[in-house]
Amino acid sequence: MTWEEAVSWLRIQPDKTELVSACYFDDPLEAAAQRFYNSLEWQAVRALLPNKPGAVLDVGAGRGIASYALSVDGWDVTALEPDASALVGAGAIATLSKLTPKPINIVQDWGETLPFEDACFDVVHARQVLHHAKDLNQFCKELIRVLRPGGMLIATREHVVDNPEGLRAFLDTHPLHSLYGGENAFTLQEYLDALASGLAPVIALSPWETPVNYFPAKYPDVRKAASRKIFWPFPALLPDWVVRRVSRRLSDPGRLYTFIGYRSQL
Repeated sequence: MTWEEAVSWLRIQPDKTELVSACYFDDPLEAAAQRFYNSLEWQAVRALLPNKPGAVLDVGAGRGIASYALSVDGWDVTALEPDASALVGAGAIATLSKLTPKPINIVQDWGETLPFEDACFDVVHARQVLHHAKDLNQFCKELIRVLRPGGMLIATREHVVDNPEGLRAFLDTHPLHSLYGGENAFTLQEYLDALASGLAPVIALSPWETPVNYFPAKYPDVRKAASRKIFWPFPALLPDWVVRRVSRRLSDPGRLYTFIGYRSQL
C-alpha cells in the first residue's frame, strides 16, 4: 500500500476511531488542524520556539497541521512534503493554506536533498519525521545546512529503540507498518550523533519530560506510569525530578523523544 492507502484503511476501521483522531487523520481537515493548534502538544512546542517568528521550514509536513499552526502563530512557513496526496500530503496542505494568515509555500521534495540555499531559515521544524530518514546523517546535514547561524532545529516525537531486537518489536506492533512498510526508528545515540555534527548544544527531551512527547496523555497519567515503574504508591506526591529520572531510563521500543539544537553562530 501507499501511505495514503494505509491511512485510508485506518480511517474506516471501527476500532481505530480514537487512534485516527489522535493522529489528526480525521475530517474535516480544518477541524483537525484547529484541534492540533489548540492541543497541549502544540502549546508545549510553541513554548520551545523563539519568541519572534521568522522563516520556518516544516519538514515532512504531511497533512499540514503543524504548518497551519506555525502560520497562525505568525511564521513565514515553507512546507516540505514529497507526497502529493489530498489526504495526507501536499494537496491537504494547500487546502489548509487557504485558511492561514499568509499562504504556505509548498515544496514537493525529499529531506535528504533540500532544494534551498544555505542558511535561509530561522527554524527547521520536523514532527515525527527523522525516524523515516533513509540516511539519517545526510538528512540532518541538510536540515542544518539551511539553518541560519543561531537558528533552531526542533524534531519532535521521534521513535527511539535500543537495539535491532527493539526495532523489530516496535515495527511488529505498529498499526500501519505491515501495510505500507515505511516506519523506522533509531537509537538515541544515532539521533544525537547525527544532530551534533552541526548543532550545539543538542537537547534531548525524554518521553515524560514534555507534553510534546506524551500528549494526548496528561501529566497525572505520566505520574501514575512513573509510579508503577518504581512501585511508588502515591503518584500525586511523586516529585517532578523523579519522573524525569524514570523517563530517561525507559526502554520501551519506539518511545518518543524530542530533540532541539542550535546552529553555531560562527
